[in-house]
Amino acid sequence: MTDLPDTNLTMLTLVKPEGVLEVSLERRPMPTPKSHDVVVKILATPINPSDLGLLFGGADMSTARASTRDSLPMITADIPPAGMRAMGGRIGEALAIGNEGCGTVVAAGDSPDAQALLGKTVALIGGEIYAEYRCLPAQMCMVLPDGTDPKDGASCFVNPLTSLAFTETMKAEEHSAIVHTAAASNLGQMLVKICAKDGIPLVNIVRSDAQVDILKGIGATHIVNSSADDFIDQLVAAIVATGATIGFDAIGGGKLSGQILSAMEVAAVKRMTTYSRYGSDTFKQVYIYGALDLGPTILNRAFGLTWSLSGFLLTPFLQKAGMETNMRLRKRVVDELTTTFKSHYSHEISLTEALSLDVANAYNAKRTGEKYLIRP
Repeated sequence: MTDLPDTNLTMLTLVKPEGVLEVSLERRPMPTPKSHDVVVKILATPINPSDLGLLFGGADMSTARASTRDSLPMITADIPPAGMRAMGGRIGEALAIGNEGCGTVVAAGDSPDAQALLGKTVALIGGEIYAEYRCLPAQMCMVLPDGTDPKDGASCFVNPLTSLAFTETMKAEEHSAIVHTAAASNLGQMLVKICAKDGIPLVNIVRSDAQVDILKGIGATHIVNSSADDFIDQLVAAIVATGATIGFDAIGGGKLSGQILSAMEVAAVKRMTTYSRYGSDTFKQVYIYGALDLGPTILNRAFGLTWSLSGFLLTPFLQKAGMETNMRLRKRVVDELTTTFKSHYSHEISLTEALSLDVANAYNAKRTGEKYLIRP
């Protein structure tokens, strides 16, 4: 530890009782590893939508303003009453941010598992990674091949494991094809490659012709543009062609989840040989795993009675899947790190640049094709 600095620059988000969000940088004491812990020097960490949910929460970012504290940048914004109700459990608690990243192990506890990681390049998960250093249990790290570019290792967990979790869930629940929204995202492009490699039919829903072209360029077969006048007809045709009965929706709000269920029902009814007043007996499942639209989820009940709309989170899936599945999925990510699971970043910024108001507004816009990487 003698070669490490005394302090660790860390990003924090705080909800104050008076209805104000405060995102700041603070120099905290350098952590000391326990027996099974390692200290990782963070080299790269992505800004994922799940990070933004904690970072800015329910704040009205149109009210955001920039200032400084201890010569470090800070952003404050007002939180409307609805946002305060949603974040009541975190009022007054400064929370560190950042779900995943990549770095070098620079210190370790005295256990063999921790010592074995000294000097290794690792991907890590466990929160609090928007910082110069992160101390965490060795088991939260995944060793990467020597020479791995930190950019390639930064997004090893959230998007790769979530996309693999979709196909695992599909198989476990005995579906045979998938519908996916916001399909031109980094995660969506990974899913296209996984499904192509594994022979899984996939319906990709995007919102522009440019995104259609992106997915065509990586070999996607069924691509549906939600901004097209004949969107529903396109969607039904793709679901008829694939037989998809499970969907994963990154949008959350609005009509899209319901439209997917309705299209699945239309496709199922086409396969029926006798009429039923209750609709088809084909079970249809949509999981909401994101919140790109924060509005209400609208369901116009036109999909029979055998259906389910649920939430999906990666961590509970991994906990339920067990260690053998976890290790199998991790190994696949490492084996295909620069192919199937390669992430693309439009901008690289420092910790201090991340709290520039213009930069924060840009990455908080969550535009397809614009993914930010923090290089502390």
